[in-house]
Amino acid sequence: MSAGTGMPGTPDQPTVPEGTVVLGASDVARALTRIAHEIVERAKGAEDVVLLGIPTRGVTLAARLAQRLASIDPAFDPERDLGELDVTMYRDDLRRQPTRAVGVTRLPAAGIEGKTVVLVDDVLFSGRTIRAALDAIGDLGRPQAVRLACLVDRGHRELPIRPDFVGKNLPTAQTERVRVLLAEVDGTDAVVISGREPGAGAPVAPVAPVAPGAPAVEGGER
Repeated sequence: MSAGTGMPGTPDQPTVPEGTVVLGASDVARALTRIAHEIVERAKGAEDVVLLGIPTRGVTLAARLAQRLASIDPAFDPERDLGELDVTMYRDDLRRQPTRAVGVTRLPAAGIEGKTVVLVDDVLFSGRTIRAALDAIGDLGRPQAVRLACLVDRGHRELPIRPDFVGKNLPTAQTERVRVLLAEVDGTDAVVISGREPGAGAPVAPVAPVAPGAPAVEGGER
């Protein structure tokens, strides 16, 4: 997939990614609130729900979802029921890209045994990251059920995997790149498509400046 280009910045304003903005900050907030309500409704309460964020931005999204779940159902405790799951060593492309930094897996204090585990990722694409996550969970315990929540589903699945909770279904070409920007990492909330052919889709909209020194998009699927 081709990466988006940047527009020149100034010393006070870092480089801004070019692309079509498909979700703004208010859209992201509404999508997460809706997903949180759907999780509670599907599980008939959040008492046995735990969240596992997939690095990198899935971890941030899971933290936001945890706060929303707690506000809907006080039985959910973000300190007890939130964790993160690194899938690096379970990826099926390790032979082609053997040099990878191994991240941190932090299980919720409540554990995952007998729980409804909700995996949280930013962009669902081929499904291979989620397959790796399922393999990792299998080595960590036996949850009652595993669900998948993602902010964006961009299609082009290569495996029979589909999300249970979606913020935005976003038709894309395989040559396009979907970027999720989050305030905690990037200084702003937005979902941006880059690499779109001229005349395809909506006109390009500006994106708020990215925080200085913010890392490139990694983890998850694009």
